[in-house]
Amino acid sequence: MTAVKNVLISGASIAGPALAHWLGRRGIRAVLVEKAPSRRTGGYAIDLRGAAVDVAERMGVLERVRAMKTGIEGGAMVDADGRVLAGFGADLVAAEDRSIEILRGDLVQLLHEAAPDAEYRYGTSIAAIDDRGDHVLASFGTGAPAERFDLVVGADGLHSNTRALAFGPERPYRRFLQSYVSIASVPNRLGLDGEARLFNTPGRVAALYNTPRAEGAKALLLHRAAAESDVDQRSPEEQREHLREVFTGMGWETDRILADLDGASDFYFDSVTQISMGAWSKGRITLLGDAGYCPSPMSGQGSSLAIVGAYVLAAELALQSDVRPALAAYERRMRPYAAANQAIAAPGLDFIAPKSAFAIKARNALLKSGPILRFLSRFDSKLAKAAEAINLDRR
Repeated sequence: MTAVKNVLISGASIAGPALAHWLGRRGIRAVLVEKAPSRRTGGYAIDLRGAAVDVAERMGVLERVRAMKTGIEGGAMVDADGRVLAGFGADLVAAEDRSIEILRGDLVQLLHEAAPDAEYRYGTSIAAIDDRGDHVLASFGTGAPAERFDLVVGADGLHSNTRALAFGPERPYRRFLQSYVSIASVPNRLGLDGEARLFNTPGRVAALYNTPRAEGAKALLLHRAAAESDVDQRSPEEQREHLREVFTGMGWETDRILADLDGASDFYFDSVTQISMGAWSKGRITLLGDAGYCPSPMSGQGSSLAIVGAYVLAAELALQSDVRPALAAYERRMRPYAAANQAIAAPGLDFIAPKSAFAIKARNALLKSGPILRFLSRFDSKLAKAAEAINLDRR
């Protein structure tokens, strides 16, 4: 019988509600605090692959996830004039039944609905954590008395507040992948219908895609940067100016995308960064998902790691009578899986943003090279292997 009865979770996006679901099924109270004023909606396309599909099935949400898939059937690489250079299908890297693309906001909605007994507190965050050994006192900067919990879980993303409180500044744990990425909703000026278009110059990519699940289109701008700066910590206005400096005059639809960013209500900008830590847990505080082992967007596996991590953490808490061996077992089971999925980020970056004109041509040639290479890419890629690199059931 688990000694954990009362858990505080920081973050109510994907990892937090997924954990709340499994805790609720085991009779464990979950309180989620979220700095956003309300549940996040909209967002860009994300993927559930491999083991995460199995977890979604065990949660009872898989059919609804499939019903909400983006409907993007493929796309094309284009030149500066919009002419198609190479096409690709939605099943390029994973079998259809083992990979599902869904909008982030749709998945967040499903996960919230799957944890109906959890307590959500929006517009707040943890201000201080005091681990007393047999419990944790958490305060929220509201003037109210500190509250007692058996466990605190940081499920609050790449720039985790919980990690900062328990483990210190982010810098020692960052692995900058020499890139910055921006995503936003923009008008569908090309009339895309469930498809994507990508345009490259060396070290840069501009992309547009449309899904029937959302109005307009989603725009992505990614560029490589040899040196890390603080642009990811600046204001959205400064970040948009940075993008104009990097992308203006690139060609294709890029200048129109830059103009449309000014009116985008969901503008997102961040560094392409991984989190690598020697330990994810300290006493009665642990990290989940991007907070502890962010693989970066270039792996395409952040959401899957969050879903699977939540399942494994809750399972170990249920199996152990003491929180510390439960957290140790959670880390032991998750580390090889997290490492495998972090390792595919560099190949993912090379695919979406090749460094040279020659590499762009080679990538496009691969996409046009016929069914044999497509077969190999689909079933023998590092991505497909990484997505399955965990046994959900204890051996």
